[in-house]
Parts: sequence; structure tokens; C-alpha cells
Amino acid sequence: MTKTAFFDASELIDVQNGQDPNSEIFQSESHPKELLYSNRMYTKLMEFEPNASEAVQIAAKAQHICRWKIARDSYPMDRVGYLTWRGDLKKLHAQTTAAILEKVGYDEDFIARVSFLIKKKQLKKDEETQLLEDVICLVFMDYYLEPFVEKHDAEKLKNIILKTWNKMSEKGHQQALKISYSATNLQLIKEAIGL
Repeated sequence: MTKTAFFDASELIDVQNGQDPNSEIFQSESHPKELLYSNRMYTKLMEFEPNASEAVQIAAKAQHICRWKIARDSYPMDRVGYLTWRGDLKKLHAQTTAAILEKVGYDEDFIARVSFLIKKKQLKKDEETQLLEDVICLVFMDYYLEPFVEKHDAEKLKNIILKTWNKMSEKGHQQALKISYSATNLQLIKEAIGL
């Protein structure tokens, strides 16, 4: 596939994510929330694995595409509701991305592979699914751990950190420990993972 198709697909993913009505302030500027997340995912992937395949690069950018279209509070606020919501989101992300990839000329096999990755199938078994999961976890640890710290008590936070840690590869663990955390958060992470 030509690089033109990749750039066209990336641009269309950005257009979709740029429509997010939710915003986040970063470096004193307001950004559409999922566009910011998409950019963080792609940047982190390129830092962590510069030779990542085109399929992983697109899956990283489209990981949360149009996430705001399915609200969490439209499902029961329990574990089953949460898992159903997450499953429906994965389908939405995969279908939205597949339509974009088809539009710019990717073939069925490539589209199927990107959908497989976005749905995070065969985690721990498929190398590229694991790579994507590592990047998701690294982005969480780098950018989204701090807001969680403000909302939850230490024990719940340790549980969240440990669950995140357990999804990652050894290479992911090494990278996560290189992130610049506050002293408090670093201590919390060390306690959670038993360092």
C-alpha cells in the first residue's frame, strides 16, 4: 500500500476524532479529547517501537475513534454494564476504522488485521496486539494516571496500577519505569507492583 493511503487514513481518523465534543486542556490549550488521545497513542508507539507495522500504527491512532458516541452512562453502572460498554466500543472503533480504510483503498486482509488489533484479540499471544496494549498502558501511565490519583484512594489506585502492569510485556514494564512521575506516584507504582 502506498504511503498516500496511510496519510489519507490518518487524516480521516483525525477528522473523526476532531469532532469530539469533549475537550481536554493540555499545555494551556483546549484539544478535542479523543484527537489528543490519538496523537498521544501514535507518538508513544513511535517512541516505543519505531518499526511498528502500518496496521499497528493505524490501530494506535484509531484506538478510541468516535468513543464519545457510546456513553458509559447508557449502560448499567456495574461490572457487566462496563464490560458490555467496552465490547460495544471496540466494535464501533473497528467498524469506523474499517470504513475509512476501505475508502482510501486498503484491501480486505489489511482491514481485517487492523480490526483484529483494535479489538485487542489474542492479547499475550499475538505480538502486535501485545505491542498495542503496551502502548495503551504507557499512555495511561504517562498522561492519565494523575487524574485517577485525584479521584481514588490509594488501595483502589494500586489495584488499577497492578491490573495495568499485568497487561504489559517486560519491555513495556521497562519503558513504564522510565516515565517521569511525581515522587508520590512513583512510590504508589512501586508499592502496587512490589518493587
